[in-house]
Amino acid sequence: MIGIYLCDDEDAVRHQIQTALEWKIFVENYDMRVVCSAAGARELLTAAENEKRGIYFLDVELKDGEWDGFRLGQELRRRDPHGTLVYITSYGDLAWRTFQYHLEAFDYIVKEPERIGSSVSQCLGEIHTRLLAERRDPAEMFTLRSGEAVRHIPLRDILFFETAATPHHVLLHTSNSRMDFLGSLNELELKLGDRFVRTHRAYLVAADKIEAVDLKHNKLWAGGHECLLSRAGKAALREKMGGNQ
Repeated sequence: MIGIYLCDDEDAVRHQIQTALEWKIFVENYDMRVVCSAAGARELLTAAENEKRGIYFLDVELKDGEWDGFRLGQELRRRDPHGTLVYITSYGDLAWRTFQYHLEAFDYIVKEPERIGSSVSQCLGEIHTRLLAERRDPAEMFTLRSGEAVRHIPLRDILFFETAATPHHVLLHTSNSRMDFLGSLNELELKLGDRFVRTHRAYLVAADKIEAVDLKHNKLWAGGHECLLSRAGKAALREKMGGNQ
């Protein structure tokens, strides 16, 4: 069972969030439980002392002596590196501050009385979906940070990676999206193994997504997208395809 921990010093808001969480768990029959609903940081930290892979809903503007939501998030991240942090805030423009603290929050929910319950419910549903995907096979997911979000992309959906115009950045292509993130094709090639082929210094292509190859014009297509093919890439492709190219 996955433990959920809530910390907000506004009693009415905390009650509203807890009610939304417990109702979502009941309706969807999630294997989750609200373990602690606290007004202060120390109460939550005590309750979550031995937690691994917990879910934490934290008030950004927590006023608890030396503790605010960001410092509490830092301590939870230290104790539970793979836990899921969700921030509750009165201001929609504070998301960037989590990057100062290296927190990688899953979501930010604004304290709007008429919407906070549905926002919490939707967020918990998205967390549940992600956790199910990771449990099926963590190796089948590719995780990246794009802008202010941490994304988890199924490997089966990836067409290819391409060197971006921005130095030290890579573009990930799926059939209907393109994501920019910090990285290098050399690192990705080592990490992803035989499922991907380095067809060019600027392209790393999913082998099972290659639809056509034009050796004469040094091109290939994956998911309808054109990619470049170098001399070394042709050799790698021939080896991958068993000499049929």
